[in-house]
Amino acid sequence: MVVFVARRLIVSCFVLLAATAAMFTLVAHAGDPLADLRLSTAPNRADLIAHRSEILHLDQSVPQRYAAWLGHASGCLIPGRPCDLGRTVQGQDVATLLGQAIVSTLTLVTGALVLAILLGVGAGVISALRQRTGLDYAVTFSASLFFSLPVFWVAVLLKQFLAIEANDWYADPTVGPLAAAVLSALSGLFWGAVLGGDRARRWLIRFGAASVTFGLLEYLSVTGWFARPALGPGIIAACAFGIAVGVTALVAGPNRRGVLTSALGAATAGSLAQFLVTGSLQQPTWASFPTLLLLGLSAVGVAVLLGWLLGGPDRPAAIRAAVLTALLTGLVMVIDVMLRALPGYSRLVRGRIIATAGSQTPNLDGTFWQTQLDQLTHLVLPTLAIMLISYATYSRYSRASLLDALGQDYVRTARAKGLPERTVILRHALRNALIPVTTLAAVDFGVLIGGAVITEAVFARPGMGALFIQGLLPPLDPNPIMGFFGVVAVSVVVFNLLADIAYAYLDPRIRLG
Repeated sequence: MVVFVARRLIVSCFVLLAATAAMFTLVAHAGDPLADLRLSTAPNRADLIAHRSEILHLDQSVPQRYAAWLGHASGCLIPGRPCDLGRTVQGQDVATLLGQAIVSTLTLVTGALVLAILLGVGAGVISALRQRTGLDYAVTFSASLFFSLPVFWVAVLLKQFLAIEANDWYADPTVGPLAAAVLSALSGLFWGAVLGGDRARRWLIRFGAASVTFGLLEYLSVTGWFARPALGPGIIAACAFGIAVGVTALVAGPNRRGVLTSALGAATAGSLAQFLVTGSLQQPTWASFPTLLLLGLSAVGVAVLLGWLLGGPDRPAAIRAAVLTALLTGLVMVIDVMLRALPGYSRLVRGRIIATAGSQTPNLDGTFWQTQLDQLTHLVLPTLAIMLISYATYSRYSRASLLDALGQDYVRTARAKGLPERTVILRHALRNALIPVTTLAAVDFGVLIGGAVITEAVFARPGMGALFIQGLLPPLDPNPIMGFFGVVAVSVVVFNLLADIAYAYLDPRIRLG
């Protein structure tokens, strides 16, 4: 493995050299960084031209400029060396500007990519297992629809029909009987299609899901829960035990008693721990974060101990299930605290809880959780815009890849040996089906960073896209463009390396070395 990684790193260095050299040459001949100064009537025009030529090294040839840029930019990848990406035409340090913008862009792209992979792969797998059913046709149609839509149009639709409508609804957050009936019918259709079965079973699931949804929506409307949302200890405990059952079914199957007992133990510990950590979570400060981190590590340690003691012969799976249950239960507690902060945040932003522009509300004076809500609500629309487009690709790839794997001889052999269907799907078919998806994800990360330029422009987010577009506008500013391209190139190379390493885990026949 070490030899493989070293070899790939060496190859990646040559790839980066070739890519950056080609891009630097194209940018150098794409425009004139001195265009605005040549037309200037300022008395010190010659001095201004000389100063800009000096900071951009325009008195040197293109190969000399590239060699100088590469020598300084390599410090960004080598620990202990200063990161120097040059200066803009205005004399600003590009590394500083890029460091401020990269956090916003990577937060947006990473969140959208993770959601797209989880939802897309999940929908594709369920669609393949329910082939030629209504659910399969619905997933296929939605994937084709989202894939064909341009991202800027999706962004505009989200602004109009999600942000504006949702903000107007939150002024009087109640669900009327007609809206509740429509949502209940959609819920029944969804759960009936997902759980499947014969006709009688599907209708029973549809009726049960629709009835529960309608009753829940009416109860929440009558009690005013939408105006003052909170989960509370009872719902947190119910979610914890539901998570334990779901994680057990996913990790080891519903009939593995040791795994289920470990996960339920972690859920019980989490349900009791909420009474100890609620006070610390209500008004946290940066000074309290070491304590919260220690509590989180303690929760993971308790989960590992429970899995070790109660797992029996399924100890590794029990530890995984207990840890996942503990982490997800902690996430539910955080969601509860953020929901409690929502009414106060709504008053601060005058009811416009879903933002349509920017990365944060200017001059917002709120609590810690209100500030986090502000940053989160500014991420909702751009993340959804990117995620919906990427979701279509992942769902189609995962569906086609799983259907191909299910038709292979090794799957038929596994079934002939009498293995449970869950083992056949998850351990044999799905692991091999995920190899093309892994390749797609590795390339998609760099593509999404480039595509985020449009999304950031639509939602006015001050990320790398704004820096890139500003560099393209006259007069041409080559260093911000090269900084943007360098981040994209390094991201693609790193994620391709991680994808190659993941191949060995997904398919043991692949040997790295």
